[in-house]
Amino acid sequence: MRVGYSRTFQKMFKKQRKTVQEKFTERLEVFVCDPHCEILKNHALRGEWRPCRSINITGDIRAVYEEISEGQYEFVAIGSHSELYS
Repeated sequence: MRVGYSRTFQKMFKKQRKTVQEKFTERLEVFVCDPHCEILKNHALRGEWRPCRSINITGDIRAVYEEISEGQYEFVAIGSHSELYS
């Protein structure tokens, strides 16, 4: 599996609290082993975010990613539910 990060994601990631950044790193390790692990609550998005998917980082923080090709993923956004979906 290959994982990349869009420029937008990188900027949003830098603005997150240190605890959120650390939690993302933990969840990324789980994602690499099993993208559909129950703890991630991985789900497809609709509307303007289609065909992206989202994983839970903390109670309110989500990371949005897109499957570029089989086995290649790019994270495109990270933030609270209201920041991303409002």
